[in-house]
Order: sequence, then structure tokens, then C-alpha cells
Amino acid sequence: MLLAIDVGNTTITVGLFEGDRLRSTWRIATDHERLADEYAVILLGLLNVENVDRDAISDAVLVSVVPDLVPVFEQLFQRHLGVQPLIVGTGTKTGVKILYDSPRDVGADRIADVVAAVASYGPPPLIIVDLGTALVFDAVSAEGDYLGGALAPGIHIAAEALTERAAKLYPVELVRPPAAIGKNTVNALQSGLLFGYVSLIEGMVARFKRELGGQPKVIGTGGWAELVGRETEVFDAVDPDLTLHGVRLIYEANKG
Repeated sequence: MLLAIDVGNTTITVGLFEGDRLRSTWRIATDHERLADEYAVILLGLLNVENVDRDAISDAVLVSVVPDLVPVFEQLFQRHLGVQPLIVGTGTKTGVKILYDSPRDVGADRIADVVAAVASYGPPPLIIVDLGTALVFDAVSAEGDYLGGALAPGIHIAAEALTERAAKLYPVELVRPPAAIGKNTVNALQSGLLFGYVSLIEGMVARFKRELGGQPKVIGTGGWAELVGRETEVFDAVDPDLTLHGVRLIYEANKG
């Protein structure tokens, strides 16, 4: 089996593949101070819950936007699973032509999203909206090239910044409020965050569509995609595991 790990700034997403089937997924908090052995305890415990022996893991692939954690997970794979992982990064074969001014600045997770979106939801052009720590918009041309995108604070980051800077505001659960016009502070915050981000996404997607031309499909992914997706028709598909599938495809393209 293939173990695929996507290390994000806030969440680490783990996927266990049997062939091309995603058998299990887990999400754990990213901790920059946690050691390889500590992550191993968590990971091996998750595998045990699924009755998967560590010896069943024959291959591993890692994509990370947290450089400091790459050697941590590389040590975990080697010491606790006995496998040498593929680290997706600069120089890894992806099949995607990157037309960004500085291709090295594009996160490997964004390219993994492109690979999976083209394979599962193509043909391009495509627009990918990743709702994670950051709100990321990516554009894929009709030729399948990565053109560039846009970045904004993620919904959770915006919520934290607002409550930290405003003395009379406090954290609230990010769920759908009864109406856009909030009758209390909790509902007002929920409305501004959820419905405000829906409008932000709809507006940015409209701008991307005008610049891309054609009839691009819009794919939503990331931890907040399902919540936001219930409030808009802008997404043609919502796929929370898009990055993991892209990482798997990149691994398969490079394993030879």
C-alpha cells in the first residue's frame, strides 16, 4: 500500500491507497515542534485502528509546504516504516508546465491539485479553489499549463485575526447562521465569515473565468470546501481529497 502525506501549515492530511483507491484518510494538527518519533506514534496508531500492519506499507510519498517538517517525516518513513519516500518538490516530474514568473515559488501541493483536477475533472481549462490555511485560486489553461493564481487569508485565519484584534469580539463556531442579517454577535460573525467568503470566491472565480475564456470547470478542495460549497453553485465539483490523489499520481509518474 502507498502512504501519501500532505503537510500543510495547519493540518497534515494522511491518505492510505490500495492501488488507485483511497482506502482511508486522517487529518492531524501540524506541530512544528513535534519529533519524528512523536508523529510515528500518531501515525502507527491510526494504521492500527484500520488494522493495517506497518509492513503492509510498501511505498510513501510526501508533499509539504512546511520545509522544517520534511526531514522529520523522511526520518519517520525510514525508521518506522522502512521505506524511502518520494519527496515532491522542485525537479519532480509532474507533467505540468508551470508558467509562473518564478516556478520555484509555486507550492508543490498546488501542482498536485492541478494534476488531480486534470485527471479527474478535465479537460482544461480549470479553476481550482483550495480553502485551507490560505484561500488559494489556481488557473489551468486549455493546454493544461499552470498559469498562476491568487492568494488570500483562509476563512479560519480571518476569523482568528478578527477576534484577536477586536476587543469585544470572540471566537465562534464556523457554521451557517440563520440569515445573512445577524441578530446577535455570534450570527453576525458567522454571516460575515461564511457568506462573505462565498461572495469573495464567486467574485474571484468570475474574474478568472473572464481571463481564462472558454468554459472552465471550477473544483473546490481543502478543509472548508464542503462548508462553503453548500452555500454556492460556483463549484462544479467539491473534492476534499484532491491533493492526495494528485500526490498519488505524481508518485506513480516517478516511481519508475
